[in-house]
Amino acid sequence: MKLHLLPHYRQFMASTYLRSIKRVSSFCTSSSAPKWEGWVSMVQGASRGIGLEFVKQLLEKNENGHVIATCRNPDGATGLLELKDKFAERLNIQQLDLTVEKTIKACAKSLTETYGSLNLLINASGILSIPDVLQPETTLSKIEKSSLLLAYEVNAVGPILVTKQHMWPLLKAGGGSGTEKDVAIVANLSARVGSIGDNRLGGWHSYRSSKAALNQLTKTVSLEFARRKDPIICLLLHPGTVDTDLSRPFQKNVPESKLFTKEFSVQKLLSIINNAKRHDNGKFFAWDGQEIPW
Repeated sequence: MKLHLLPHYRQFMASTYLRSIKRVSSFCTSSSAPKWEGWVSMVQGASRGIGLEFVKQLLEKNENGHVIATCRNPDGATGLLELKDKFAERLNIQQLDLTVEKTIKACAKSLTETYGSLNLLINASGILSIPDVLQPETTLSKIEKSSLLLAYEVNAVGPILVTKQHMWPLLKAGGGSGTEKDVAIVANLSARVGSIGDNRLGGWHSYRSSKAALNQLTKTVSLEFARRKDPIICLLLHPGTVDTDLSRPFQKNVPESKLFTKEFSVQKLLSIINNAKRHDNGKFFAWDGQEIPW
């Protein structure tokens, strides 16, 4: 070898050696990732209402289960912080804003490093009304572009972005891993008013259409998972009319027997999730287990 090339050769060999060390280190780290007993579940939109109740019941009903609870402002999520005091080792609170994709990526990175897999993803976030910003439209004349776009962004686009490539590898790794199930589950909270076939009253254009969009997106994703033979199934769930901040301004004409507590609704929805099989992939269920028409 020519002497003037020797320093370059040594530099090349040194860099090659360092790259090989990094590859080995990476392999060792991934192969020694912790194996979790019980389900590793993530509830997106967990700061209050149904989402918070999902976190509570998942922690209480599976003493070995770990729950990742996400919301926009963890520091202000008093309900989650109270649960953290009780379930310090099994509850992981993460910041995630559906409208900012980089926060979804950051959350997925953290979960990959900590858990390496995900058995259950529940997308529980949703908006119906915001004072002075968004109100259910009773007539066509009240539709605003800004209201439609906001409802679509939170109710339809956000949950699919969470499922996308960010959580997808974790769900694939979680299918049949550490539980009695042979699949991981994505459960998206929809609403009966998102059913086109069941629409007999009209109105609520932004909310109805955004939930219909969520239904179509989830159905399409479920077909892709099946075609790829990924061990993941998707469910759409209607919780009923639940006594939460979301429904409170619109409970006036709801019969008492049709207004559910958070505890009752989530108990019913978890029963559907726990009993779901591969042939339920892409189906739309009400709280009582009955299928809802598209």
